[in-house]
Amino acid sequence: MSTTTTTTGTLGFLSDWSPRLLSVLRIMAGLLYLAHGTQKLLGLPPMPAGRASPDLLSLQGVSGILELVLGTLLVLGLFTRPAAFVASGHMAFAYFIGHAGRSFFPTLNNGDAAILFCFVFLYIAAAGPGPWSLDVARTRRGGALTDADPLAPRGRL
Repeated sequence: MSTTTTTTGTLGFLSDWSPRLLSVLRIMAGLLYLAHGTQKLLGLPPMPAGRASPDLLSLQGVSGILELVLGTLLVLGLFTRPAAFVASGHMAFAYFIGHAGRSFFPTLNNGDAAILFCFVFLYIAAAGPGPWSLDVARTRRGGALTDADPLAPRGRL
């Protein structure tokens, strides 16, 4: 079987679903990013024992604000491209400020998540929000959120 076949079998299914999976990637990455912000600012989930919540105007506090606001925008798919671009830059900054000085290797300096977030958000900034987003709903005629999925093959939703 050729690996370039995209209209039949498993690869056809994946090709049909790739726009929706972009939305799933955006939502899940946004939720994980948001969780860091809620932990820093709201104490949910609780900080590890012995660590206090950061001051709001400290580097950690500003980071928590960015994670909370941008994470929410990414989950909703609202202003997705600029939010993802800023989040990508935030994670690049976080890696070099908080992780790179500890070791050259990301697995040793605990910076692998920051690197992954950086490049996932950069991809989302370039690719857009996917079909399941408020950005797409805002641009549809009438902006109704109840419209059928415009990418669904006819007869399937």
